[in-house]
Parts: sequence; C-alpha cells; structure tokens
Amino acid sequence: MKSEDQLKGQSQGRTVSTQEARDIGERLLEYGARIIKVVESMPKTLVGRRVADQLLRSGTSVGANYEEARAAESKEDFVHKLQIALKELRESNYWLRLLLKSGKISAGRMANLLDESNQLRAILSKSVATVKGRAKG
Repeated sequence: MKSEDQLKGQSQGRTVSTQEARDIGERLLEYGARIIKVVESMPKTLVGRRVADQLLRSGTSVGANYEEARAAESKEDFVHKLQIALKELRESNYWLRLLLKSGKISAGRMANLLDESNQLRAILSKSVATVKGRAKG
C-alpha cells in the first residue's frame, strides 16, 4: 500500500516521493512570494488596485490550500482541497494574463511567472485526476 504522502504527491501520471511533494509545496510558496512582488509593483490606479487585490487573494491562497490538502483527513477531503488550490491557481493565471494583455506589466517580466503558473496548474490538475481515478478503481 502506498503512503499518504505518495498518494498526495501525484504528478505526471506517476507516484512522486515525499521529497517531490515537498518540492511542489516549495514551488507554490515561491509562486506566492512572486505574486506578492508583482502586486507591490502594480500601479496605484483604480484598476491596478482592483486587479492587484484579486491577484493577491488568489495567487497567495494556492499554496495555503495545497498545504491544507496535504493535511487532509481522507482522500475525498484531499481531492476537495486540492481542487480549491487548482481553482485559485487558475484564477491567478487569469489575472496574470489580463495584466499582460492590458499592458499593465511587460511580457518580459511575466513570461517566467506565467510559465510557472502553467506548470503548477498542470501538476495539480494531474494530481486531482490521478487521485480521483484511484478513488473510483
């Protein structure tokens, strides 16, 4: 039987180790820190403040929800909390793309952060699908 950490660390269709699961948690922490830096650099206009608030809320909650998922009491609880993290990641990705599209932040500055957002989204999506598939089978 696989350990709880192995089940919770699903990525790329394979079981990942506890260390790799911690690495994802560390990447999400770094992602949140980078979001904070972007928000702090945004213009203090009406639009800038509104978008910054939305981005700050969604972008920093991803890691917190992932940590909650890692402490889940059941597989169902784990999947639910991981899905919340994924929803927040999708939302923050939307706000980043909106900032890019509107020209509020340069493409050069956003490229790495958007790439990381997309990679993390793929990892969490695969994790949810994998655990859901195991719960059914």
